[in-house]
Amino acid sequence: MVRGKTQMKRIENATSRQVTFSKRRNGLLKKAFELSVLCDAEVALIIFSPRGKLYEFASSSMQESIERYRRHTKHVNPTTFRSVEQNMQHLKQEAENMMKKIDLLEAAKRKFLGEGLGACSIEELQRIEQQLERSLSNVRARKVFKEQIEQLKEKEKALLDENAKLTENARLSEKHDIHLQPATKNQNVNQPQCNAESSSSSDVETELFIGLPDTRARHISHHV
Repeated sequence: MVRGKTQMKRIENATSRQVTFSKRRNGLLKKAFELSVLCDAEVALIIFSPRGKLYEFASSSMQESIERYRRHTKHVNPTTFRSVEQNMQHLKQEAENMMKKIDLLEAAKRKFLGEGLGACSIEELQRIEQQLERSLSNVRARKVFKEQIEQLKEKEKALLDENAKLTENARLSEKHDIHLQPATKNQNVNQPQCNAESSSSSDVETELFIGLPDTRARHISHHV
């Protein structure tokens, strides 16, 4: 069960007021003890109940703490007291303003959730409707932006994969060209030898001779 927010005003019911006093008194005494132990601070707490009953706590000695307080206040001029009082009033006013703002925000939240709309005027309902429409538009815009970001991330990943493939293909192609270069050089070295053989074979003299065998033999010997 969710506890409701406690309003900072006097509790009218006497029984509830006494129960609240007992609970918060014990809590305050406990906090004072914890502060003195955890922080090694000198703490002196005095509480008077609505009926005038005294409750106190002192980490060392109540009388010594009171004397120390008196010695300290002797060196403080009235101007400082007024300044402290003004600061307290200012802080109190700020706290009240903050409580009012919190109440307004909680009331607006309940209205946005569809609670307590019966007491709203037409203008208030229109303002609530416009606010809800703006909020819905913002949510849709954020959803679209998120989808676009996801698409861009997917495109980026695809481009990176394609780039990696192209880099690998280029590396393999370069490696293949390096292996082919020695074979090309060997072909270029063997080619002059073939050309020399073909040129030597082309130097063989051929001549057509028509006549008797004896005459052909004399012709050949004459040339030699």
